[in-house]
Amino acid sequence: MGTIAENLARIQERIQNRALKVGRKPEDIILVAVSKTVEISRIKEAIDAGVTTLGENYVQEAREKISQLGQEVSWHMIGHLQTNKVKYVVPQFSMIQSVDSLRLAQEISKRALKLGKSIDVLIQVNISGEETKSGVNPEELLPLLEKIAPLKGIKVKGLMTMPPFFSDPERARPYFRKLWQLREKTLPSLPDSISLNHLSMGMSGDFEVAIEEGATMVRIGTAIFGERK
Repeated sequence: MGTIAENLARIQERIQNRALKVGRKPEDIILVAVSKTVEISRIKEAIDAGVTTLGENYVQEAREKISQLGQEVSWHMIGHLQTNKVKYVVPQFSMIQSVDSLRLAQEISKRALKLGKSIDVLIQVNISGEETKSGVNPEELLPLLEKIAPLKGIKVKGLMTMPPFFSDPERARPYFRKLWQLREKTLPSLPDSISLNHLSMGMSGDFEVAIEEGATMVRIGTAIFGERK
């Protein structure tokens, strides 16, 4: 591993090359640098090197970081979110990528309206069907979207998924493809207030395959910051 700046430059080059390979615009793909358990000084290095979006998994840890680093970057909640933590997340985050129930969406809406703001969200889909993973089942997606559609203060912008872990990234390809196919199948029935422009999928080990399958956001931690302690 090189410095954070070197790692970031390498990742950005790989994103660009893979996007161009499949006829996509590199600027259409958002790099979310996953900074969970990364210390402030190293996150600052990443921001100085050009990171504009940070992804956090744990609410308390994220709040402490945001209090020190501020809103110079966009903060995305990418970990499982309990309804009782929503009140801490809505004021400080620009996107919640892990909405997986109507109850959670309703709480986000309530908190956003109290603040007079609107917050972007992604619906997390459990494409793999693994019991250990959060997310709605694919067949539950459209009914959930229809129930979320009337809510104020919350804007659904797309879908997120996590495939099973494989050492060979090619084995993750079918899961990424399934999310893209689910989006395409759902689009004709979408309520007007909802867009599914974003697909958040792909991490350090498989983001290039995810880009080939339509990812617009890739969540990369280890390849930028190195292995966590």
